[in-house]
Amino acid sequence: MKIVIAPDSFKESLSAPDVAEAIARGWASVYPQAELCLCPMADGGEGTVDAVLAATGGERRELAVRGPLGTPVTAHWGWLDKATAVIEMAAASGLHWVPSEQRDATLTSSYGTGELIRAALDAGAERIILGLGGSATNDGGCGLLQALGARFLDSRGQELRPGGAALLELQRIDLSALDERLGRVQVEVAADVDNPLCGPRGASAIFGPQKGASPEQVKLLDAALARLAEVVGAALGEDFSNVPGVGAAGGLGFAAKAFLGASFRPGIELVAELSGLATATAGADLVITGEGRLDAQSLHGKTPVGVARVARACAVPVIALAGSLGEGYQALREAGIDAAFSLAPGPITLEQACADAALELEARAADLARFWRLAQAAR
Repeated sequence: MKIVIAPDSFKESLSAPDVAEAIARGWASVYPQAELCLCPMADGGEGTVDAVLAATGGERRELAVRGPLGTPVTAHWGWLDKATAVIEMAAASGLHWVPSEQRDATLTSSYGTGELIRAALDAGAERIILGLGGSATNDGGCGLLQALGARFLDSRGQELRPGGAALLELQRIDLSALDERLGRVQVEVAADVDNPLCGPRGASAIFGPQKGASPEQVKLLDAALARLAEVVGAALGEDFSNVPGVGAAGGLGFAAKAFLGASFRPGIELVAELSGLATATAGADLVITGEGRLDAQSLHGKTPVGVARVARACAVPVIALAGSLGEGYQALREAGIDAAFSLAPGPITLEQACADAALELEARAADLARFWRLAQAAR
């Protein structure tokens, strides 16, 4: 028996490797001789580096960088063979670095993410995989570019202050000191959204409120990003603002596309490729996946659906475990998830669910294994 275990993290509770290990313990309690292939997954957001390193045996590195509000934070990134760096912007510029009472999307900067990219270049990276998601920023990636040598200037030739709101004053971009090594590195963006930079589906309107932006600030930030797009378009001779995905991470996707020449792929595809999920799934009897919540929104680039796509190509059934099942989760069956189960043993608080997640995952996996044994006996 070969079982592939390929879950995402359970946010604010367990990392993807921890989820995979809990499921493995439960299954092994019933089938101790089973071959269990653990392939922790992620979709480009928080947890991407840990998932990739767990699957590939790469090296975890740490660096002190500027956090979203300019205070020092310790961020991690991954180093793989073949001179490949894996960076998740949330590690340096994520919302978790900003206390809820201090969240202000007009002020936060992605500078720290640029510092991680610079560290990867210093290490000799030839390929950088940049995961977008979980950001605290709405600066169009200008902070990232500043860390790499770009200067964003106002009408007096003064450099703009950090944050998205300052882009309203942008007049000119000085790229004379932009790190020339960027022209020799392959950058791939891992993201699970297809939003443009501006407008009703843009970075500010869709993601600004969760970063602390009021309705008035959303309008201001959208206008600021529109100004950025205008100045960049004039400087580069091309408008990148409507490319799908450039609105990811507060517009950091825009900077990656316009200045780093990045290609975009769904995060789960890149992580699955790096971790060898297709190879592991070939010849398996079952794939178990999951994440904190499954609902109709999970159809849009989330990990379980990406895992199911790989499993379907290998003609392997898929079962998903989730902290909760939300409205419309049944639609996931059409995407290749054959069955889904919630962990909650009954009415419990979110805090209790997070605290007991590992135990409930193990218990539910053991229940699945027992049911699987009954089904096999009945054949």
